[in-house]
Formats: sequence, C-alpha cells, structure tokens
Amino acid sequence: MSELCDQSAVNLRRMIGRKEVSPIDVLESSISRIEAVDPAVNAVVTRAFERARTEAEQAEKAVMDGDDLGLLHGLPVGIKDLEETGGLRTTYGSLIYKDHVPEQDQLSVANVRDEGGLVIGKTNTPEFGAGANTKNRVFGATGNPFNPELSCAGSSGGSAVALACSMVALASGSDFGGSLRTPAGFCGIVGFRPSPGVVPGEERSVALSPFAVNGAMGRNVADTALLLAAQTCADIRDPFSPALDPDLLEPLGDIDLSSLRVAISPDLGCAPVDNDIKSTFTKKTAAFRHVFAHADDRHPDLSHVHEVFEILRGVNFVAAHHQRLKDHGDLLGPNVIDNVKRGLTYTMEDIAWAHVEQAKLYRRFLNFFDDVDILICPTAAVSPYPHEQLSVSQINGKEMPTYMRWLALSYGLTMALPAVCSLPVGTDHLGMPFGLQIVGPNGSDRFVLQVAHALEGYLAGHQDLSRPIPDVAALIEMGK
Repeated sequence: MSELCDQSAVNLRRMIGRKEVSPIDVLESSISRIEAVDPAVNAVVTRAFERARTEAEQAEKAVMDGDDLGLLHGLPVGIKDLEETGGLRTTYGSLIYKDHVPEQDQLSVANVRDEGGLVIGKTNTPEFGAGANTKNRVFGATGNPFNPELSCAGSSGGSAVALACSMVALASGSDFGGSLRTPAGFCGIVGFRPSPGVVPGEERSVALSPFAVNGAMGRNVADTALLLAAQTCADIRDPFSPALDPDLLEPLGDIDLSSLRVAISPDLGCAPVDNDIKSTFTKKTAAFRHVFAHADDRHPDLSHVHEVFEILRGVNFVAAHHQRLKDHGDLLGPNVIDNVKRGLTYTMEDIAWAHVEQAKLYRRFLNFFDDVDILICPTAAVSPYPHEQLSVSQINGKEMPTYMRWLALSYGLTMALPAVCSLPVGTDHLGMPFGLQIVGPNGSDRFVLQVAHALEGYLAGHQDLSRPIPDVAALIEMGK
C-alpha cells in the first residue's frame, strides 16, 4: 500500500512548493490513514482535523498566490501530548489534566506552525513522560506498529508509531532518559535528541537543568533534520539556548564516511544489554564498519552514571511533581509517584555529589572525542516487550534495581549532554525494529545528522540493514 501520506516529508514539501500536490490532498491522505490504522495502535489520541482542514485551505491559497512558504508548509505534523497546544487539549497523559486546553502554543509548537506545519493532533505519552512504555489512564496503551500487543517504548511512543504508520509526515518528541530515542528504536523510525537549548525549552520547571530536551522525529534523517530546522531558534527564556546555528537551517549535504574515526560499543561499558541484542548489534556493525577510516571497539568512561542519573532525575521530579503528589496523589500513576518518592530520599550531600560527578563525566565524555569523531551503540537494550508490562524487570536473568535501569544505553548518554540520532537498522533476532545511536559531543548536532544521513544512505542498499516498514494493511484489518 502506497499513498500520498507514505511520501517523505522532504518530498511532500517539494511537491507542494512546485504545485504538484495540494496541501489539502496531503492532509486528507494523513487523516484517512489515521482513521484506518489508529484503531489498532492508539497513537493519535486528540485530533484537530477540522482546524487542520481550514489551515490546509489557507496553505493551498498561499501556494497559488505565490506567497513565501515556510519550511513545513502544508505538512501534517503530530505533536507529543507533553507539549502545550493552544486551543487543543493537552493532557500530559494525566488524569489531572484530562480536560486541559491551553490558551497558546508553547514555543516548539509555535515554531512548527509558523513554518507552515499543520498540527493534525496530539500523540500519546505516558503520564508526564515518566517511563519508557506509552501507556496512561487517560488514553490507555499505544501498541507497537509491528505487533500492537508489544510496547512502542516511550515517552514519545505515540509520535513514533504515528510516523511508522505514515499517519503524519513529521512528529515532535522530547527526551530525558531516552524518551525520544527508545521509541524510535522500537518502531523503526529516526529520532534526534539535540544538544541542550537547540530547541528551546522555555516550559521546563527547572530552567537550569539541561537534561530534558525537545527534539524531532521522522521516517528518515532528512525529514528529521527538516523538522529540527523548524523547531530551532534562540530564546533567552531557556538559559541553555545558544545563538541560532544557521547551519541547522541548511540541507544536510554529503559527508565522507571513509574519513571518520568511529568508536563502537555494545553497552557503553555500563549498560545491561540483552545477549541477543548484543549479538544483533555485532552482526549489524560488522556489515558496515569497514566503510569508516577506523572503527575501534571502545567506550567512554561513564563511571557512577547510574547513581548520578537517579539522583538528578529525582531532583527534577520532586521539583515538577511533589506538589501534584500532595494535592492529587490519587490521580497520579505509579511511575510519577515512584520518581518523586525516591527523589525525596536523597540528601543535600547526595545531590551535591551527583552534580560534581556529572560535571566530571561530561568532561571525560568531551575528551573521549579528542581522537574519535562518532560513537555508535545500540538504541535499546531489549526487543519490544508486552505493553502490559510497566517496564523491563530482568535482562539476561538479572533483576533490574529500578524500573529505569534497562534504559541505561540512553540515559547514560543523557548525562553527557550529547547530540544523538537514533537510526533504524533493519530488524533484531525476533523480527522487530532495531536501532543504533549515532552519538557526538554537545554542540555537534549538524555533524551527527550528516553522519547519520550518510550511513542511512549506505544502509539503504542492504535489505537487512534498511528501515523496516510495518504491515499497514494488516493493521487496518486488525482495527476493524
């Protein structure tokens, strides 16, 4: 099955600009796909079809009148339900806000709309983004597009599923401990975690914490870079927002993979990883490591990262949700409650230690790139699991000490504040999507995207290494 909505965002935008297709037809194709497929996966949980139709008509007129067109002109975009959308319900996946309608868009959404993106609806997320399984008490669970009984991961799971099924051309995500990257890996799409401030987060409850970032998701790297270009700007309300990097607004161009020095690690030296996933990673990287100038098996020094992450994440959760726990504890789910309660057990001494150790880790990570251009590791430690499970409790027979530990491949990197692109690379040992993280140091966003784009191009010529596509026809039948 191939419809207009299956086209890449870059191709659609080009065709709209050339008057080869109408924004109205593009939108209607996406709406039809949502209506046909979403009953099986539950990804687009709040819809704005009529408003988007009005905006598509305006977009069509702008094209025909020869007006200047934005980067995303006429493209249907899904917005993660953690981002505030003016006039459109924003629940954060929480019963507390099940009927909440913000008065205005937050900046990341406003930028998308200013560039002509048509916000078609909100995509599902776990409550306040807590947990790597997209499931909440407002909308229920979002199923993996390759098997709806399995998890799509989280917290940007609704966006990842909507993209994998071509319900939207582009979708937003956000990431603290892997919330953007892990769903990309589980669903076979591209997710980009930018450096702090590249997509300003004026809405963060702790402005001086750089770990939570907004980012872009797409079906390929060029699409993802297009959305990032629309999202990015400089905004003083985010103290980590740098001056706008004009390079992020330019086409990616080519980079010579044969000039790169690459570090390859199956576990970052610290993360629990399923043995079959390690084996898959080894086989995948063996098929392309020869394209680089040097590809060495090594990992950065992420000493104490588990303790550092748990403490600093706890500080953020206490800041954001302690009052909610006191006022609305009966309406909160177990992940938010767990994070807040564990956060409250840490002492000032613990928090001070974590900040010092994170600074050391960050500097060691920067030094790691003195003689390495890019780090490559798996996106997720396990294959998708049943979404009825809250999280992964065991890996290789070993009990996980917290519900977050299985995400160490992603949160370990978060503590180093890198730029990371999760790239789909075929399927794993169970036939489910498999992803790799392409990693660079803080501030290397364009370079990471260029490397991911070049590697994606190489992998596209190998059937077992290219992006897997879900069976949309089967999903339609399943949802009937």
